[in-house]
Amino acid sequence: MTEVLRRYGPVLTGVILLAVAVWLALLVLLPQLMMIGFSFRPSLPPSKIGGPEDVFTVKNYLTLWTNQIHLSIFLKTIWASALVTATTLAVCYPVAFYLAQVAPKRRLPLLILMLVVPFWINELLRTFSWYIILAFNGPLNAILLGLGIIDEPQRFLGGDAGVIVGMVYVYILFMVFPLYNAIESLDRNQIEAARDLGAGWLHIHRSIVLPHAKPGVAVGCIMTFMLAAGSYAVPALLGGPNSRWFTEIIYNWFFEGGNWNQGAAYAFILLVLCIGFILGAMRLFRVGLADIAK
Repeated sequence: MTEVLRRYGPVLTGVILLAVAVWLALLVLLPQLMMIGFSFRPSLPPSKIGGPEDVFTVKNYLTLWTNQIHLSIFLKTIWASALVTATTLAVCYPVAFYLAQVAPKRRLPLLILMLVVPFWINELLRTFSWYIILAFNGPLNAILLGLGIIDEPQRFLGGDAGVIVGMVYVYILFMVFPLYNAIESLDRNQIEAARDLGAGWLHIHRSIVLPHAKPGVAVGCIMTFMLAAGSYAVPALLGGPNSRWFTEIIYNWFFEGGNWNQGAAYAFILLVLCIGFILGAMRLFRVGLADIAK
């Protein structure tokens, strides 16, 4: 704060802080408070709002535990989002390590640009590209048939596999860059010293690289899990009736069922889940907010 005051002066600093406070209040805090208020009230016609039936209730929250279909979709969303997070971490860790510690400095900007450029395209278009790739008559089936791996085309769409593949691709940058930022600050001399002492690559990564990269791993896992759990477009396009996501249930309550109160309760449950995941990830990786903010 002292550095900000020194750089911008008291007037401009006050304006910046006021703008941030207004933005947080109007676009973050107020909508959440309204959602919580909706979630604890019954769905009533306009004529009965404010009447004797308009009282606080937890009925909207209990609906999830009594509706076995919605509960199974909720639990599926949790484990599938965790699977997306783990898969994305496994895919991105070697890439981030190569960029941070192995790639020549002169080639690094080009490699990072090759990662970023595809994500200049809208998420919906990138998801549609996977719809084409995974289609029954798409390129993936054609390649597998040509190589003789399968005897007949497979249906990759309409199930959880297609959704998970699409999400791993869509959210890959949210895992790569936190990992890269963390691993890039590691002194290469530590790795060279470990190799000179006879340590294998697995031992080096387990004992040196991963402990140093814990804040990046935590940030990447948190961002990927939250985006996956809250995604609507990817499961709606790549999934099907047998692969519904909890966000699709929330969408149906708001825009098809017209029951904003029930939808708000479901949305708040998902929000609490994401907050719990953040706290759990911070505890698992033994990092604090200061470590994540670096």
